[in-house]
Amino acid sequence: MDLTGARWRTPSRSGNGECVEVRDRKDPSGPVLVFAPAAWRAIVTAARRPTP
Repeated sequence: MDLTGARWRTPSRSGNGECVEVRDRKDPSGPVLVFAPAAWRAIVTAARRPTP
C-alpha cells in the first residue's frame, strides 16, 4: 500500500505518555498497520469500554 501521501497526526495529549500513537515518530519509515475504518472504530470502541 502506498502511504506516501498519508497525513500522520500526533496526539494532542502525547506529553503524558498515556497515548496510543498511530505512527512511530521516531521511525517514520518503519512498518505500518493498516485497518479499514470500520475495524479501527471497533478497536477504539472496545478500548473505551470500562473493564469489568
